[in-house]
Amino acid sequence: MSDSNDPNWERKVLEKIALEGIAEQRRSRRWGIFFKVLGFTYLAVVLGFVIDWGQTEKLAEGQKYTALVNLTGVIQAKGDANAEHVIGALQAAFEDQNTAGIILRINSPGGSPVQAGIINDEMRRLRAKHADKPLHVVVEDVCASGGYYVAAAADKIYVDKASIVGSIGVLMDGFGFTGTMEKLGVERRLLTAGESKGFLDPFSPQNESHKAHAKEMLGEIHQQFIDVVKKGRGKRLKETPEMFSGLMWSGAKSIEMGLADGYGTVDSVARDVFKAPDVRDFTVKQNFAEKFAKQFGADMAEGAASTLSRFTLR
Repeated sequence: MSDSNDPNWERKVLEKIALEGIAEQRRSRRWGIFFKVLGFTYLAVVLGFVIDWGQTEKLAEGQKYTALVNLTGVIQAKGDANAEHVIGALQAAFEDQNTAGIILRINSPGGSPVQAGIINDEMRRLRAKHADKPLHVVVEDVCASGGYYVAAAADKIYVDKASIVGSIGVLMDGFGFTGTMEKLGVERRLLTAGESKGFLDPFSPQNESHKAHAKEMLGEIHQQFIDVVKKGRGKRLKETPEMFSGLMWSGAKSIEMGLADGYGTVDSVARDVFKAPDVRDFTVKQNFAEKFAKQFGADMAEGAASTLSRFTLR
């Protein structure tokens, strides 16, 4: 018999449609739960890699070890290689009673002269306070400019023969867009209170007096850098006219020039110099939430900055 002859056929069709809809909702919920569980599992795995869960290696009570602090990447306030992190790690390493000596492993092209100067000052203070604990720098690929500014405060500097060392200089970089603006028909409308408030504005023609003032500041900071190197390296330096020109040299050449003391790695210095082959890493590591929050805040601040120029030790 045809459904059309059934007086209740409309109700049955509606019931069938409703039941199909309910079944489809159940299937959607099951798939939704599956993908949520899959997403949380993936997130947990990622966090497991990025979060520092702490050091689990146990050493015998009273056993001496070498403390390691890493300074990696550009030295800047918003990055991992900032003064707060490096100094915090160095202080913890010096204050640990089982530390035989401290190695600051540097692999940095440079960065902020302020951040590098703060680290250098604290290294000298810690060395004076804990005279029985040597602080040595081990250079890996590169220790240039701000990286070397930091290294100069160590007792000794060890390199690989192919390491890149030096770049004792300061630069200030930026861009000028006046020609491009003229071609596009864009007019710069800059209002200031103070005749030099638009100092090195990239959208205005270069002002010769501003340029001269910037070069004077660069020279002042460069001399501070030179003084730090001379103070740190002392009579070991074999000065040449090019030493403070901003050039870089191989690790082998840096030893000849007195910029470094010898060849060495973290393992060789810990084993042969400190006589404490067990190495404990004191490097401050940010967890995922800290990295995200700090980077977000830094990006917001950087986006609001009004100048494209900056002083940099690199």
